[in-house]
Amino acid sequence: MKGSIDDVSSEGSSTGGRLFWASFLTLIAAGIGFSVRSAILVDWSAQFGFTQGELGGITGGGLVGFGLTIIFFSFFADLVGYGRLMTIAFLLHVASVVVTLAAAPIYASLGKDATYQCLYWGALLFSLANGTCEAVINPLTATLYPKNKTHWLNILHAGWPGGLILGALLGLVFKWRNVSWETQIASYLLPTLAYGGLMLGQRFPHSEAKAAGVPLATMLKEVGLLGAGVIVALLGLWLHDLLPGLGIPGLVGPVIAIVLLVVFGMFTQFAIGHWMLAMLLVIHGLVGYVELGTDSWIANITGTILENPQYGLMLFIWTSGLMFALRFFAGPIVHHISPLGLLLASAILGAVGLTLLGRSDGAIMVIVAATIYGFGKTFLWPTMLGVVSERFPKGGAMTLGAVGGMGMLSAGILGGPGIGYKQDYFASSTLKESSTEAYSRYQASSERAFLFFPAVKGLDGAKVANLLPDGGQPGDPLKNDIAALVKSGRKLEDVKELAALKEWWDKEGAPNVEKDKGPVKAARLAGGKMALQWTALVPALMAIGYLILVVYFRSQGGYTAQVLTAHKAEDEKFSGGVEGPVE
Repeated sequence: MKGSIDDVSSEGSSTGGRLFWASFLTLIAAGIGFSVRSAILVDWSAQFGFTQGELGGITGGGLVGFGLTIIFFSFFADLVGYGRLMTIAFLLHVASVVVTLAAAPIYASLGKDATYQCLYWGALLFSLANGTCEAVINPLTATLYPKNKTHWLNILHAGWPGGLILGALLGLVFKWRNVSWETQIASYLLPTLAYGGLMLGQRFPHSEAKAAGVPLATMLKEVGLLGAGVIVALLGLWLHDLLPGLGIPGLVGPVIAIVLLVVFGMFTQFAIGHWMLAMLLVIHGLVGYVELGTDSWIANITGTILENPQYGLMLFIWTSGLMFALRFFAGPIVHHISPLGLLLASAILGAVGLTLLGRSDGAIMVIVAATIYGFGKTFLWPTMLGVVSERFPKGGAMTLGAVGGMGMLSAGILGGPGIGYKQDYFASSTLKESSTEAYSRYQASSERAFLFFPAVKGLDGAKVANLLPDGGQPGDPLKNDIAALVKSGRKLEDVKELAALKEWWDKEGAPNVEKDKGPVKAARLAGGKMALQWTALVPALMAIGYLILVVYFRSQGGYTAQVLTAHKAEDEKFSGGVEGPVE
Protein backbone atom coordinates (compact mmCIF):
# COMPACT_ATOMS: atom_id res chain seq x y z
CA MET A 1 0.00 0.00 0.00
CA LYS A 2 1.36 3.42 -0.89
CA GLY A 3 2.68 5.26 2.12
CA SER A 4 2.77 2.15 4.27
CA ILE A 5 5.16 1.98 7.18
CA ASP A 6 7.47 -0.38 5.31
CA ASP A 7 7.77 1.89 2.29
CA VAL A 8 11.24 2.89 3.48
CA SER A 9 13.32 4.53 0.80
CA SER A 10 14.80 1.60 -1.12
CA GLU A 11 14.68 -0.72 1.85
CA GLY A 12 12.06 -3.42 1.41
CA SER A 13 12.06 -5.29 4.72
CA SER A 14 10.35 -4.38 7.97
CA THR A 15 13.55 -3.01 9.53
CA GLY A 16 12.65 0.56 8.66
CA GLY A 17 9.21 0.16 10.22
CA ARG A 18 10.73 -1.25 13.40
CA LEU A 19 13.13 1.69 13.65
CA PHE A 20 10.32 4.15 13.01
CA TRP A 21 8.10 2.74 15.74
CA ALA A 22 11.04 2.57 18.14
CA SER A 23 11.59 6.26 17.40
CA PHE A 24 7.88 6.83 18.01
CA LEU A 25 8.26 5.20 21.45
CA THR A 26 11.06 7.57 22.43
CA LEU A 27 8.54 10.40 22.12
CA ILE A 28 5.99 8.37 24.09
CA ALA A 29 8.57 8.14 26.90
CA ALA A 30 9.32 11.87 26.63
CA GLY A 31 5.61 12.75 26.64
CA ILE A 32 4.82 10.57 29.66
CA GLY A 33 7.73 12.03 31.61
CA PHE A 34 6.78 15.59 30.68
CA SER A 35 3.12 15.05 31.51
CA VAL A 36 3.82 13.35 34.83
CA ARG A 37 6.27 16.08 35.88
CA SER A 38 3.71 18.75 35.03
CA ALA A 39 1.04 16.93 37.06
CA ILE A 40 3.20 16.55 40.17
CA LEU A 41 4.32 20.19 40.28
CA VAL A 42 1.55 20.78 42.81
CA ASP A 43 2.94 17.93 44.95
CA TRP A 44 6.43 19.39 44.85
CA SER A 45 5.07 22.85 45.64
CA ALA A 46 3.16 21.57 48.68
CA GLN A 47 5.86 19.20 49.94
CA PHE A 48 8.92 21.39 49.40
CA GLY A 49 7.45 24.93 49.46
CA PHE A 50 8.42 26.03 45.95
CA THR A 51 6.99 29.15 44.31
CA GLN A 52 5.59 29.08 40.77
CA GLY A 53 8.81 30.69 39.56
CA GLU A 54 10.94 28.01 41.22
CA LEU A 55 8.75 25.30 39.73
CA GLY A 56 9.15 27.00 36.37
CA GLY A 57 12.92 26.83 36.83
CA ILE A 58 12.73 23.06 37.43
CA THR A 59 10.45 22.69 34.43
CA GLY A 60 12.94 24.68 32.39
CA GLY A 61 15.66 22.22 33.39
CA GLY A 62 13.52 19.54 31.81
CA LEU A 63 13.69 21.38 28.49
CA VAL A 64 17.04 23.22 28.30
CA GLY A 65 19.14 20.06 28.22
CA PHE A 66 16.87 18.78 25.47
CA GLY A 67 17.92 21.64 23.22
CA LEU A 68 21.61 21.51 24.14
CA THR A 69 21.85 17.80 23.42
CA ILE A 70 20.04 17.98 20.08
CA ILE A 71 22.45 20.65 18.87
CA PHE A 72 25.58 18.99 20.29
CA PHE A 73 24.91 15.49 18.98
CA SER A 74 23.71 16.79 15.62
CA PHE A 75 27.34 17.71 14.96
CA PHE A 76 28.43 14.13 15.52
CA ALA A 77 25.35 12.03 14.74
CA ASP A 78 26.75 10.55 11.54
CA LEU A 79 30.25 10.18 12.99
CA VAL A 80 29.26 8.51 16.27
CA GLY A 81 26.39 6.52 14.80
CA TYR A 82 22.70 6.58 15.59
CA GLY A 83 22.84 3.26 17.46
CA ARG A 84 25.43 4.46 19.97
CA LEU A 85 23.52 7.68 20.53
CA MET A 86 20.39 5.72 21.34
CA THR A 87 22.35 3.69 23.90
CA ILE A 88 23.42 6.95 25.56
CA ALA A 89 19.81 8.16 25.56
CA PHE A 90 18.62 4.96 27.24
CA LEU A 91 21.19 5.30 30.05
CA LEU A 92 20.32 8.97 30.59
CA HIS A 93 16.60 8.17 30.87
CA VAL A 94 17.33 5.66 33.62
CA ALA A 95 19.73 8.02 35.43
CA SER A 96 17.12 10.82 35.47
CA VAL A 97 14.71 8.63 37.45
CA VAL A 98 17.38 7.71 39.99
CA VAL A 99 18.39 11.33 40.62
CA THR A 100 14.80 12.61 40.88
CA LEU A 101 13.82 9.91 43.38
CA ALA A 102 16.54 11.20 45.71
CA ALA A 103 14.61 14.47 46.27
CA ALA A 104 12.64 13.47 49.39
CA PRO A 105 15.62 12.08 51.37
CA ILE A 106 17.70 15.09 50.34
CA TYR A 107 14.95 17.44 51.54
CA ALA A 108 14.93 15.69 54.92
CA SER A 109 18.69 15.94 55.35
CA LEU A 110 19.78 19.06 53.43
CA GLY A 111 16.66 21.21 53.00
CA LYS A 112 14.82 23.07 50.25
CA ASP A 113 17.74 24.51 48.24
CA ALA A 114 19.44 21.13 47.87
CA THR A 115 16.09 19.58 46.92
CA TYR A 116 15.64 22.18 44.20
CA GLN A 117 19.03 21.27 42.77
CA CYS A 118 18.18 17.57 42.89
CA LEU A 119 14.91 18.01 41.02
CA TYR A 120 16.52 20.42 38.56
CA TRP A 121 19.32 18.03 37.69
CA GLY A 122 16.93 15.10 37.49
CA ALA A 123 14.84 17.08 35.01
CA LEU A 124 18.01 18.10 33.16
CA LEU A 125 19.12 14.47 32.76
CA PHE A 126 15.66 13.63 31.46
CA SER A 127 15.91 16.41 28.90
CA LEU A 128 19.42 15.30 27.88
CA ALA A 129 18.02 11.84 27.17
CA ASN A 130 15.15 13.26 25.14
CA GLY A 131 17.49 15.54 23.21
CA THR A 132 19.79 12.66 22.34
CA CYS A 133 16.78 10.76 20.97
CA GLU A 134 15.63 13.79 18.99
CA ALA A 135 19.07 14.20 17.41
CA VAL A 136 18.53 10.74 15.92
CA ILE A 137 14.84 10.26 15.19
CA ASN A 138 14.20 13.40 13.06
CA PRO A 139 16.96 12.84 10.48
CA LEU A 140 16.28 9.10 10.68
CA THR A 141 12.64 9.63 9.70
CA ALA A 142 13.60 12.10 6.94
CA THR A 143 15.96 9.43 5.58
CA LEU A 144 13.43 6.60 5.82
CA TYR A 145 10.71 8.65 4.05
CA PRO A 146 12.53 11.13 1.74
CA LYS A 147 9.50 11.71 -0.52
CA ASN A 148 6.96 12.47 2.20
CA LYS A 149 8.92 14.08 5.03
CA THR A 150 6.33 16.46 6.48
CA HIS A 151 3.68 13.74 6.67
CA TRP A 152 5.88 11.17 8.40
CA LEU A 153 7.49 13.71 10.74
CA ASN A 154 3.99 14.66 11.86
CA ILE A 155 3.15 10.98 12.45
CA LEU A 156 6.43 10.52 14.34
CA HIS A 157 5.66 13.49 16.55
CA ALA A 158 2.18 12.16 17.28
CA GLY A 159 4.14 10.08 19.80
CA TRP A 160 4.63 13.23 21.89
CA PRO A 161 0.93 13.95 22.54
CA GLY A 162 0.39 10.19 22.80
CA GLY A 163 2.81 10.18 25.70
CA LEU A 164 1.17 13.28 27.18
CA ILE A 165 -2.20 11.51 27.12
CA LEU A 166 -0.85 8.34 28.72
CA GLY A 167 0.97 10.38 31.37
CA ALA A 168 -2.14 12.41 32.16
CA LEU A 169 -4.34 9.30 32.35
CA LEU A 170 -1.81 7.69 34.65
CA GLY A 171 -1.89 10.88 36.71
CA LEU A 172 -5.66 10.59 37.16
CA VAL A 173 -5.37 6.94 38.18
CA PHE A 174 -2.46 7.66 40.49
CA LYS A 175 -4.37 10.54 42.08
CA TRP A 176 -7.42 8.33 42.58
CA ARG A 177 -5.28 5.60 44.14
CA ASN A 178 -3.22 8.14 46.11
CA VAL A 179 0.02 6.87 44.56
CA SER A 180 3.21 8.72 45.54
CA TRP A 181 4.84 11.08 43.08
CA GLU A 182 7.94 8.88 43.19
CA THR A 183 6.03 6.01 41.59
CA GLN A 184 4.52 8.36 39.04
CA ILE A 185 7.90 9.71 37.91
CA ALA A 186 9.23 6.19 37.38
CA SER A 187 6.40 5.30 34.97
CA TYR A 188 8.22 6.51 31.86
CA LEU A 189 10.75 3.71 32.32
CA LEU A 190 8.25 1.34 30.65
CA PRO A 191 8.37 2.91 27.16
CA THR A 192 12.09 3.47 27.69
CA LEU A 193 12.61 -0.27 28.06
CA ALA A 194 10.36 -0.83 25.05
CA TYR A 195 12.28 1.44 22.66
CA GLY A 196 15.57 0.05 23.94
CA GLY A 197 14.40 -3.48 23.15
CA LEU A 198 13.18 -2.57 19.66
CA MET A 199 16.42 -0.84 18.70
CA LEU A 200 18.75 -3.41 20.18
CA GLY A 201 20.75 -5.13 17.44
CA GLN A 202 19.20 -3.10 14.59
CA ARG A 203 21.16 -1.50 11.75
CA PHE A 204 20.65 2.23 11.33
CA PRO A 205 20.92 4.35 8.16
CA HIS A 206 23.08 7.42 7.78
CA SER A 207 21.40 10.78 7.30
CA GLU A 208 20.09 11.81 3.90
CA ALA A 209 22.88 14.38 3.50
CA LYS A 210 25.70 11.98 4.34
CA ALA A 211 24.17 9.35 2.08
CA ALA A 212 24.42 11.90 -0.75
CA GLY A 213 28.07 12.51 0.04
CA VAL A 214 27.59 15.96 1.59
CA PRO A 215 30.58 16.70 3.88
CA LEU A 216 30.14 18.01 7.43
CA ALA A 217 31.59 21.39 6.46
CA THR A 218 28.81 21.88 3.90
CA MET A 219 26.17 20.92 6.47
CA LEU A 220 27.56 23.53 8.85
CA LYS A 221 27.59 26.17 6.11
CA GLU A 222 23.86 25.59 5.64
CA VAL A 223 23.40 26.87 9.20
CA GLY A 224 25.98 29.62 8.74
CA LEU A 225 26.80 32.54 11.00
CA LEU A 226 23.23 33.85 10.89
CA GLY A 227 21.73 30.60 12.16
CA ALA A 228 24.52 29.95 14.64
CA GLY A 229 24.19 33.52 15.91
CA VAL A 230 20.54 32.94 16.79
CA ILE A 231 21.40 29.79 18.76
CA VAL A 232 24.45 31.12 20.64
CA ALA A 233 22.56 34.29 21.57
CA LEU A 234 20.06 32.14 23.45
CA LEU A 235 22.87 30.05 24.95
CA GLY A 236 24.58 33.23 26.15
CA LEU A 237 21.36 34.36 27.80
CA TRP A 238 21.03 31.00 29.57
CA LEU A 239 24.66 31.05 30.78
CA HIS A 240 24.25 34.65 31.97
CA ASP A 241 21.54 33.47 34.37
CA LEU A 242 23.11 30.09 35.24
CA LEU A 243 26.74 30.97 35.99
CA PRO A 244 26.18 33.31 38.99
CA GLY A 245 24.68 30.34 40.84
CA LEU A 246 28.00 28.56 40.30
CA GLY A 247 30.04 31.49 41.58
CA ILE A 248 30.99 32.73 38.09
CA PRO A 249 30.16 36.27 36.89
CA GLY A 250 27.16 36.34 34.59
CA LEU A 251 29.01 38.35 31.93
CA VAL A 252 31.12 35.27 31.24
CA GLY A 253 28.04 33.75 29.56
CA PRO A 254 27.87 36.18 26.61
CA VAL A 255 31.67 35.93 26.24
CA ILE A 256 31.40 32.15 25.92
CA ALA A 257 28.63 32.60 23.35
CA ILE A 258 30.80 34.93 21.26
CA VAL A 259 33.73 32.50 21.42
CA LEU A 260 31.47 29.66 20.27
CA LEU A 261 30.29 31.77 17.34
CA VAL A 262 33.86 32.59 16.32
CA VAL A 263 34.90 28.93 16.51
CA PHE A 264 31.88 27.98 14.42
CA GLY A 265 32.82 30.64 11.90
CA MET A 266 36.35 29.24 11.63
CA PHE A 267 34.96 25.79 10.79
CA THR A 268 32.68 27.22 8.09
CA GLN A 269 35.09 29.84 6.71
CA PHE A 270 32.66 32.40 8.10
CA ALA A 271 29.89 31.48 5.71
CA ILE A 272 26.87 33.69 6.32
CA GLY A 273 24.21 31.04 5.78
CA HIS A 274 20.68 31.58 4.50
CA TRP A 275 18.52 34.31 5.99
CA MET A 276 15.48 32.08 5.78
CA LEU A 277 16.97 29.37 7.98
CA ALA A 278 17.90 31.98 10.59
CA MET A 279 14.34 33.28 10.45
CA LEU A 280 12.94 29.77 10.84
CA LEU A 281 15.20 29.27 13.87
CA VAL A 282 13.80 32.42 15.50
CA ILE A 283 10.23 31.37 14.74
CA HIS A 284 10.82 27.86 16.06
CA GLY A 285 12.12 29.41 19.26
CA LEU A 286 8.69 31.01 19.57
CA VAL A 287 7.08 27.64 18.78
CA GLY A 288 8.97 26.07 21.67
CA TYR A 289 7.88 28.87 23.99
CA VAL A 290 4.20 28.68 23.14
CA GLU A 291 3.83 24.89 22.81
CA LEU A 292 6.12 23.31 25.40
CA GLY A 293 6.34 26.31 27.71
CA THR A 294 2.56 26.61 27.85
CA ASP A 295 2.04 22.85 28.12
CA SER A 296 4.27 22.89 31.21
CA TRP A 297 1.63 25.00 32.94
CA ILE A 298 -1.65 24.55 31.09
CA ALA A 299 -3.13 21.80 33.29
CA ASN A 300 -2.13 23.72 36.41
CA ILE A 301 -3.65 27.00 35.19
CA THR A 302 -6.90 25.58 33.76
CA GLY A 303 -7.30 23.51 36.93
CA THR A 304 -7.21 26.78 38.87
CA ILE A 305 -9.72 28.42 36.51
CA LEU A 306 -12.09 25.43 36.81
CA GLU A 307 -11.43 25.19 40.57
CA ASN A 308 -10.45 21.54 40.29
CA PRO A 309 -6.97 20.26 39.34
CA GLN A 310 -8.50 17.08 37.91
CA TYR A 311 -10.60 19.08 35.43
CA GLY A 312 -7.44 20.83 34.28
CA LEU A 313 -5.78 17.47 33.74
CA MET A 314 -8.75 16.12 31.81
CA LEU A 315 -8.75 19.21 29.59
CA PHE A 316 -5.05 18.64 28.96
CA ILE A 317 -5.86 15.06 27.90
CA TRP A 318 -8.51 16.40 25.49
CA THR A 319 -6.17 18.87 23.75
CA SER A 320 -3.39 16.27 23.60
CA GLY A 321 -5.86 13.80 22.08
CA LEU A 322 -6.68 16.31 19.36
CA MET A 323 -3.00 16.73 18.62
CA PHE A 324 -2.39 12.97 18.54
CA ALA A 325 -5.23 12.28 16.10
CA LEU A 326 -4.71 15.25 13.79
CA ARG A 327 -0.99 14.68 13.27
CA PHE A 328 -1.80 11.51 11.35
CA PHE A 329 -3.58 13.65 8.74
CA ALA A 330 -0.92 16.30 8.15
CA GLY A 331 -0.08 14.94 4.69
CA PRO A 332 -3.48 15.53 3.05
CA ILE A 333 -3.77 18.97 4.67
CA VAL A 334 -0.33 20.03 3.41
CA HIS A 335 -1.24 18.94 -0.13
CA HIS A 336 -4.13 21.42 -0.07
CA ILE A 337 -2.68 24.52 1.61
CA SER A 338 1.16 24.00 1.68
CA PRO A 339 3.25 23.65 4.85
CA LEU A 340 3.56 27.41 5.36
CA GLY A 341 -0.18 27.92 4.96
CA LEU A 342 -0.76 25.27 7.61
CA LEU A 343 1.73 26.97 9.93
CA LEU A 344 0.12 30.39 9.43
CA ALA A 345 -3.35 29.06 10.23
CA SER A 346 -2.00 27.19 13.26
CA ALA A 347 -0.32 30.28 14.70
CA ILE A 348 -3.52 32.34 14.33
CA LEU A 349 -5.58 29.65 16.08
CA GLY A 350 -2.98 29.41 18.86
CA ALA A 351 -3.13 33.16 19.51
CA VAL A 352 -6.93 33.19 19.53
CA GLY A 353 -7.15 30.12 21.77
CA LEU A 354 -4.74 31.44 24.42
CA THR A 355 -6.42 34.85 24.45
CA LEU A 356 -9.84 33.31 24.97
CA LEU A 357 -8.49 30.89 27.56
CA GLY A 358 -7.05 33.76 29.56
CA ARG A 359 -10.43 35.52 29.51
CA SER A 360 -12.72 32.54 30.12
CA ASP A 361 -14.62 31.86 33.34
CA GLY A 362 -17.26 29.22 32.73
CA ALA A 363 -16.45 25.60 31.97
CA ILE A 364 -17.95 25.72 28.45
CA MET A 365 -15.86 28.69 27.38
CA VAL A 366 -12.71 27.17 28.87
CA ILE A 367 -13.30 23.96 26.88
CA VAL A 368 -13.96 25.90 23.65
CA ALA A 369 -10.87 28.07 24.14
CA ALA A 370 -8.66 25.09 24.99
CA THR A 371 -9.93 23.26 21.89
CA ILE A 372 -9.01 26.18 19.64
CA TYR A 373 -5.58 26.30 21.27
CA GLY A 374 -5.25 22.53 20.79
CA PHE A 375 -5.95 22.84 17.05
CA GLY A 376 -3.46 25.69 16.86
CA LYS A 377 -0.49 23.94 18.44
CA THR A 378 -0.99 20.56 16.72
CA PHE A 379 1.03 20.96 13.51
CA LEU A 380 3.58 23.62 14.51
CA TRP A 381 6.59 21.58 15.66
CA PRO A 382 6.71 18.70 13.14
CA THR A 383 5.69 20.86 10.17
CA MET A 384 8.52 23.28 10.98
CA LEU A 385 10.91 20.30 10.90
CA GLY A 386 9.40 19.26 7.58
CA VAL A 387 9.88 22.72 6.07
CA VAL A 388 13.53 22.87 7.18
CA SER A 389 14.22 19.36 5.88
CA GLU A 390 12.56 20.14 2.55
CA ARG A 391 14.17 23.54 2.00
CA PHE A 392 17.63 22.77 3.43
CA PRO A 393 18.29 19.07 2.79
CA LYS A 394 22.06 19.60 2.54
CA GLY A 395 22.06 20.44 6.24
CA GLY A 396 21.13 16.83 7.11
CA ALA A 397 20.99 16.11 10.84
CA MET A 398 22.64 19.48 11.52
CA THR A 399 19.84 21.78 10.35
CA LEU A 400 17.13 19.58 11.87
CA GLY A 401 19.05 19.45 15.13
CA ALA A 402 19.55 23.22 15.13
CA VAL A 403 15.82 23.88 14.69
CA GLY A 404 14.71 21.27 17.24
CA GLY A 405 17.35 22.47 19.67
CA MET A 406 16.29 26.08 19.29
CA GLY A 407 12.70 25.19 20.14
CA MET A 408 13.68 23.25 23.23
CA LEU A 409 16.18 25.86 24.42
CA SER A 410 13.54 28.56 24.10
CA ALA A 411 10.97 26.45 25.95
CA GLY A 412 13.39 25.77 28.79
CA ILE A 413 15.10 29.14 29.05
CA LEU A 414 12.14 31.38 28.24
CA GLY A 415 8.86 29.44 28.14
CA GLY A 416 8.68 27.48 31.40
CA PRO A 417 10.39 30.10 33.62
CA GLY A 418 8.74 33.01 31.81
CA ILE A 419 5.18 31.76 32.23
CA GLY A 420 5.95 30.90 35.86
CA TYR A 421 7.30 34.41 36.39
CA LYS A 422 4.20 35.97 34.84
CA GLN A 423 2.01 34.00 37.22
CA ASP A 424 4.10 35.15 40.19
CA TYR A 425 4.09 38.75 38.99
CA PHE A 426 0.35 39.10 38.38
CA ALA A 427 -0.66 36.98 41.40
CA SER A 428 1.50 39.00 43.78
CA SER A 429 0.40 42.30 42.23
CA THR A 430 -3.26 41.32 42.55
CA LEU A 431 -2.90 40.21 46.17
CA LYS A 432 -1.00 43.36 47.11
CA GLU A 433 -3.88 45.45 45.81
CA SER A 434 -6.65 43.38 47.40
CA SER A 435 -5.04 42.57 50.75
CA THR A 436 -1.62 43.80 51.81
CA GLU A 437 -1.86 41.74 55.00
CA ALA A 438 -2.60 38.52 53.12
CA TYR A 439 0.32 39.16 50.78
CA SER A 440 2.67 39.72 53.70
CA ARG A 441 1.61 36.35 55.09
CA TYR A 442 1.79 34.35 51.85
CA GLN A 443 4.68 35.93 49.99
CA ALA A 444 7.77 33.80 49.33
CA SER A 445 10.89 34.37 51.39
CA SER A 446 13.02 35.36 48.40
CA GLU A 447 12.65 37.30 45.16
CA ARG A 448 12.93 35.80 41.69
CA ALA A 449 13.66 37.69 38.48
CA PHE A 450 13.31 36.80 34.82
CA LEU A 451 15.52 38.28 32.10
CA PHE A 452 15.37 42.08 32.35
CA PHE A 453 12.04 42.13 34.20
CA PRO A 454 11.98 43.22 37.87
CA ALA A 455 12.40 40.64 40.62
CA VAL A 456 9.19 39.72 42.44
CA LYS A 457 8.22 37.76 45.49
CA GLY A 458 5.66 35.24 44.35
CA LEU A 459 3.32 33.30 46.61
CA ASP A 460 4.83 30.50 48.68
CA GLY A 461 3.48 27.23 47.26
CA ALA A 462 3.48 25.34 50.55
CA LYS A 463 1.59 28.09 52.35
CA VAL A 464 -0.98 28.43 49.57
CA ALA A 465 -1.44 24.65 49.49
CA ASN A 466 -2.38 24.70 53.17
CA LEU A 467 -4.84 27.53 52.67
CA LEU A 468 -6.37 26.11 49.48
CA PRO A 469 -5.88 22.34 49.65
CA ASP A 470 -7.06 20.09 46.84
CA GLY A 471 -10.34 18.62 48.08
CA GLY A 472 -9.48 18.99 51.77
CA GLN A 473 -9.62 21.40 54.67
CA PRO A 474 -7.12 24.22 55.37
CA GLY A 475 -4.07 22.79 57.08
CA ASP A 476 -4.59 19.22 55.82
CA PRO A 477 -1.41 19.08 53.70
CA LEU A 478 0.68 20.10 56.70
CA LYS A 479 -1.02 17.54 58.93
CA ASN A 480 -0.43 14.83 56.34
CA ASP A 481 3.25 15.71 55.97
CA ILE A 482 3.78 15.68 59.73
CA ALA A 483 1.95 12.36 60.04
CA ALA A 484 4.14 10.84 57.32
CA LEU A 485 7.24 12.17 59.06
CA VAL A 486 6.25 10.68 62.41
CA LYS A 487 5.37 7.38 60.74
CA SER A 488 8.88 7.21 59.31
CA GLY A 489 10.34 7.45 62.80
CA ARG A 490 11.66 10.99 62.56
CA LYS A 491 10.85 14.15 64.51
CA LEU A 492 9.43 17.42 63.23
CA GLU A 493 12.67 19.14 64.23
CA ASP A 494 14.54 16.94 61.76
CA VAL A 495 13.04 18.88 58.82
CA LYS A 496 13.56 22.57 59.48
CA GLU A 497 11.38 23.78 56.58
CA LEU A 498 8.44 21.70 57.77
CA ALA A 499 8.94 22.87 61.35
CA ALA A 500 9.02 26.50 60.17
CA LEU A 501 5.86 25.96 58.11
CA LYS A 502 4.02 24.55 61.14
CA GLU A 503 5.10 27.46 63.30
CA TRP A 504 3.93 29.92 60.64
CA TRP A 505 0.60 28.11 60.18
CA ASP A 506 -0.13 28.03 63.91
CA LYS A 507 0.72 31.71 64.44
CA GLU A 508 -0.35 33.39 61.19
CA GLY A 509 -1.98 31.01 58.73
CA ALA A 510 -4.73 29.25 60.70
CA PRO A 511 -5.96 32.33 62.62
CA ASN A 512 -6.54 34.24 59.34
CA VAL A 513 -7.95 31.52 57.09
CA GLU A 514 -11.33 33.14 56.50
CA LYS A 515 -9.77 36.53 55.92
CA ASP A 516 -7.09 35.32 53.49
CA LYS A 517 -8.84 32.57 51.55
CA GLY A 518 -10.79 34.75 49.11
CA PRO A 519 -8.02 37.20 48.18
CA VAL A 520 -5.36 34.49 47.77
CA LYS A 521 -7.65 32.35 45.62
CA ALA A 522 -8.53 35.33 43.41
CA ALA A 523 -4.87 36.34 43.11
CA ARG A 524 -3.77 32.88 42.06
CA LEU A 525 -6.54 32.79 39.43
CA ALA A 526 -5.61 36.23 38.11
CA GLY A 527 -1.95 35.22 37.85
CA GLY A 528 -2.74 32.19 35.69
CA LYS A 529 -5.21 33.96 33.39
CA MET A 530 -3.01 36.99 32.79
CA ALA A 531 -0.05 34.72 32.05
CA LEU A 532 -2.04 33.06 29.26
CA GLN A 533 -3.17 36.38 27.79
CA TRP A 534 0.39 37.67 27.58
CA THR A 535 1.61 34.35 26.15
CA ALA A 536 -0.90 34.77 23.29
CA LEU A 537 1.39 37.49 21.89
CA VAL A 538 3.95 34.80 20.99
CA PRO A 539 1.88 32.92 18.37
CA ALA A 540 0.73 36.31 17.07
CA LEU A 541 4.38 37.14 16.32
CA MET A 542 4.79 33.71 14.73
CA ALA A 543 1.84 34.40 12.44
CA ILE A 544 3.53 37.57 11.20
CA GLY A 545 6.69 35.60 10.44
CA TYR A 546 4.80 32.89 8.55
CA LEU A 547 2.88 35.52 6.58
CA ILE A 548 6.16 37.08 5.46
CA LEU A 549 7.38 33.68 4.23
CA VAL A 550 4.10 32.95 2.43
CA VAL A 551 4.30 36.28 0.59
CA TYR A 552 7.97 35.66 -0.27
CA PHE A 553 7.33 32.23 -1.78
CA ARG A 554 4.35 33.50 -3.78
CA SER A 555 6.65 36.12 -5.28
CA GLN A 556 9.02 33.30 -6.21
CA GLY A 557 6.37 31.15 -7.88
CA GLY A 558 5.29 29.07 -4.88
CA TYR A 559 6.71 26.80 -2.20
CA THR A 560 8.64 23.76 -3.43
CA ALA A 561 10.70 21.11 -1.67
CA GLN A 562 14.40 20.90 -2.57
CA VAL A 563 15.51 17.44 -3.70
CA LEU A 564 18.95 16.19 -2.69
CA THR A 565 20.42 13.74 -5.21
CA ALA A 566 22.65 11.01 -3.82
CA HIS A 567 26.09 10.92 -5.38
CA LYS A 568 27.25 7.61 -3.97
CA ALA A 569 26.16 4.43 -2.26
CA GLU A 570 22.84 4.53 -4.12
CA ASP A 571 22.49 0.78 -4.14
CA GLU A 572 22.99 0.30 -0.42
CA LYS A 573 20.28 -0.10 2.18
CA PHE A 574 18.28 3.02 3.07
CA SER A 575 19.82 4.80 0.01
CA GLY A 576 23.05 5.41 1.82
CA GLY A 577 24.66 2.56 3.68
CA VAL A 578 24.16 1.45 7.25
CA GLU A 579 26.07 1.57 10.46
CA GLY A 580 26.52 -1.41 12.70
CA PRO A 581 23.97 -2.70 15.18
CA VAL A 582 23.46 -1.18 18.61
CA GLU A 583 26.11 -2.57 20.88
